[in-house]
Amino acid sequence: MKRTTRVKKSRKIGRLRASAEQSGAEAREGAQARRFYKPLKKRVTLRLDADVLAWFQRRGRGYQTRINRALGAWVREQKKKSGE
Repeated sequence: MKRTTRVKKSRKIGRLRASAEQSGAEAREGAQARRFYKPLKKRVTLRLDADVLAWFQRRGRGYQTRINRALGAWVREQKKKSGE
């Protein structure tokens, strides 16, 4: 391999590493911010169809969180439609 090709390749690798390190630091900062955010939760009694509940429960632990996320996505979609 020619020297100029090796130099170009090593420079490119260096830029890629620097970019990866920077994006990794940004990801860590974002993860840390999410760790401290705790949304306000409210206890409610909710009646769901048995098959809907069973579908979420079959996927294992955290089914209530998944139900909450599904409802949250639906609410955000409705807000977009209505222009809120």
